[in-house]
Amino acid sequence: MLMTNPLLRGIRILDLTRLLPGPFCTLYLAQMGAEIIKIEEPYGGDYARMLSPELFTLVNRGKKSVTLDLRKPEGVAVFKTLVEDADVVIESFRPGVMDKLGCGYDVLREINPRLVYAALTGYGQTGPYKDRAGHDMNYCGYAGALAQTGTQDGPPALSNFQVADIAGGALTCALGILAAVIGANASGKGCFVDAAMLDGTLAMQVMALATMRALGHANARGNDMLTGALPNYSVYECADGKHVAMAALEPKFFRNFCAAVSRPDLADMPLGPGESGAALRAELAALFKSRPRDAWEDLLGDKDCCVSAIYTPEEAINNEQVRARGLIESVNGKPAFRMPVRFSGQLPETCSSPALGADTQEVLRAAGVSEAELAALSGARVI
Repeated sequence: MLMTNPLLRGIRILDLTRLLPGPFCTLYLAQMGAEIIKIEEPYGGDYARMLSPELFTLVNRGKKSVTLDLRKPEGVAVFKTLVEDADVVIESFRPGVMDKLGCGYDVLREINPRLVYAALTGYGQTGPYKDRAGHDMNYCGYAGALAQTGTQDGPPALSNFQVADIAGGALTCALGILAAVIGANASGKGCFVDAAMLDGTLAMQVMALATMRALGHANARGNDMLTGALPNYSVYECADGKHVAMAALEPKFFRNFCAAVSRPDLADMPLGPGESGAALRAELAALFKSRPRDAWEDLLGDKDCCVSAIYTPEEAINNEQVRARGLIESVNGKPAFRMPVRFSGQLPETCSSPALGADTQEVLRAAGVSEAELAALSGARVI
């Protein structure tokens, strides 16, 4: 049984996106109760079905799948019928593709004036890069995020999650969609949501921008306050080769740490970056190497000093705090994430991802397509 939070119940979203950013965006909306109708090509569908079936399963739970070939006039006609009762259309093609198919925003808003049309792209609908191809790494590179990620004197390092795809793109787009839907419900008029992954990623560079405002330039990789410059905000290796994260940024937290490890002398050492904090960094490195990671977690976890174990992904999903929050659910015997925002204490659950075209007949019948028309569409390989 599909159980979701009812906040967006009654909101219908036609989702033409593929792979990761768009489907992740609509996953969140599905988990908040929206009806997501995934529009896929009849033969093959979303590329993620073949490239990464487990990824497809994770980000398409709780959605419906309708197969429809928008390269054929009959498919466009059916899509326009679905738009009549839709609240949102979201697509992730390059700018102009939907216009060429006859399904651009200017056409669709004539059919449904309250429609919210969201275009999630790499570089947005305007500017000299708008037609460029790209992936997460490219957007992070242009946004300055990749240059700031990694250790001092080391090369740029890739994050283990797709910062631009998910945070800069998917979640930024979801925010835009929600704001536009609220506006459409109030005014009766929809709008075009232009969400670019480069834009969203650049907007998250608040610490680098704050440094630029203060100094006139950004600090080099690994040399900013929160990227490794301070000895009390850094990563340390333990006796077993595992690591802990020390984030005792405020003096009170560092004093608590010094008391917990019975080293009051450390509290009097300089906490500054570079050479000024080098002696303290060396002392901390030697101290953390004296015990294994889990021993430090046991000693410091509840000492209000912001020192924590660095877990592997397998350890993270089985952490006692994660289990207590109920963030992980089992889908077909495998772990999956629940919506990470609680609404009045509810724990929404979603069903498995849909088989390709599983809901085509049901959705099109509900839209008024007759049995004869369904047969003709199927025979013409439109659905």
